[in-house]
Amino acid sequence: MWIGSALAGIGGQLTIVTVMLHVFDLTASTFAVAMIAVAGLVPMILAGLYGGMLADAFDRRRVALVAATIAFCATVLLATLTWTHSETIWWLYGLSMIIAASNSVSMATRTAIVPRLIPMDQLAAASALNGIAFGITVMVGPAVAGMLVALTGFGWTYTIDVILMMSMFLGLWTLPALMPEGTIVRPGLASLVDGWRFLQRAGNIRMQYLLDITAMTFGQPLALFPALGTVILGGGALTTGILTAAVAVGTFISSLFSGRVVHYRWHGRGIERAIQAYGGSIALFGAILLLGAFLPPASEHVPHLALIVAACTALALSGAADNVSSIYRNTMMQAAVPDAMRGRLQGIFIIVVAGGPRVGALYAGTLATITTLWFPPLIGGFLVIGLAAMLARLSPRFRAYDALSPEP
Repeated sequence: MWIGSALAGIGGQLTIVTVMLHVFDLTASTFAVAMIAVAGLVPMILAGLYGGMLADAFDRRRVALVAATIAFCATVLLATLTWTHSETIWWLYGLSMIIAASNSVSMATRTAIVPRLIPMDQLAAASALNGIAFGITVMVGPAVAGMLVALTGFGWTYTIDVILMMSMFLGLWTLPALMPEGTIVRPGLASLVDGWRFLQRAGNIRMQYLLDITAMTFGQPLALFPALGTVILGGGALTTGILTAAVAVGTFISSLFSGRVVHYRWHGRGIERAIQAYGGSIALFGAILLLGAFLPPASEHVPHLALIVAACTALALSGAADNVSSIYRNTMMQAAVPDAMRGRLQGIFIIVVAGGPRVGALYAGTLATITTLWFPPLIGGFLVIGLAAMLARLSPRFRAYDALSPEP
């Protein structure tokens, strides 16, 4: 399942970056690129909630297979439309929404499966292993997407995603049937209310949600990357892919050297400090872009190489910090939440993890449209540092969270 997810993840990243470049190619608008993420937010939220209920009521293997099939078919249609020159911005938006919703269900279900496959004391190490997979997918996928779009166009990139997504089914087919343990509540209002009541009692889980939303809302500059490759940094689509991959380089390296991280027991404090480090890295990225605004204009063929290297370094640091936070947040979710409730809480968790960057895309895209490209990450990074400190201070119980005695 891990290998299949990693290979499919590379293809998914190809499509994410390619759709961004595709929309920017059709519209030349950073706001239109940001709206890709916003358009998928509502269906992703609904799918995450309902998908979590499905994962707590039915065979999780089957739920994950159905969700993966829908995402696969949407990607096939995306490739077909592109090859036949029938794509429009509305098709790109619509299919991105379907893929986002399907992935929400698939990710929630897959994550709920993990604690059934490995011992509880290895969950932190498994989260670090997933960080390696995520680092590889985001490091390879966007860079390859940038090169493929620049050299061959959009159609081949979508087609390669279709091929890579086939590997996702291998991992799922090899699993046994996995029914939830404990009292099963059928999908519907009663199941949703049951999950909400649990979340009301789960102060530690709520706090990690709030901290992650804060970081992703004010510290997620992904929607700016296509414009940065055209305006401040230069290099075009290739720079867009390199910037996105830089985040994954930090994730990958921090996962490789995560031995001391996974043995740190105080996960609440670890999340707070990692998110503050993330905010500092994003503020540094904004400061580098501010410096670039005073340099001669760049172009696709004449990029500012030194600035690109500096920007990639700041983004790599942000990826490393976010990965440390992710290791602790995933472990807390899997260890502190009962199995019968895990699908619904993972559904909400996926909404937070995937929905936060979409809100962040709206923040960055809108603010950059009315100000300038360097302003959203610079001010956003400082907001993340301050808000993370304030939220953690309001919850002493969260700061005292002990992985040896997990409590939701």
